[in-house]
Amino acid sequence: MTKIDDTTRLQHMLDYSRKACEFTQGKTQADLESNEVLTLAIVRLIEIVGEAAANVSPERREEFQDIPWSEIIGMRNRVVHAYFDVNFNIVWNTVTYNLPSLIAQLEASLE
Repeated sequence: MTKIDDTTRLQHMLDYSRKACEFTQGKTQADLESNEVLTLAIVRLIEIVGEAAANVSPERREEFQDIPWSEIIGMRNRVVHAYFDVNFNIVWNTVTYNLPSLIAQLEASLE
């Protein structure tokens, strides 16, 4: 099995955060709630971002203390383990508020 390095995981976080924002561009929370395909895609992208974050080494996380690691990982855990009770307000806020700032942080970190 190939070992993925921290830089690759950070890049995955960036790529999938961008994709989630792209998928919701021009959309509303009502669109998210009424479009099952969009909902499933966004929840999966949030899951991937959180999984990548969970696998970044503690040393690398320490280098980027401004990234809210525990919140990102916690969100992943929430959508995976409480899939039956996903809160659309939280998902929408994650995509519209949290991911854009995470994208900026990751872009700065990966320069």
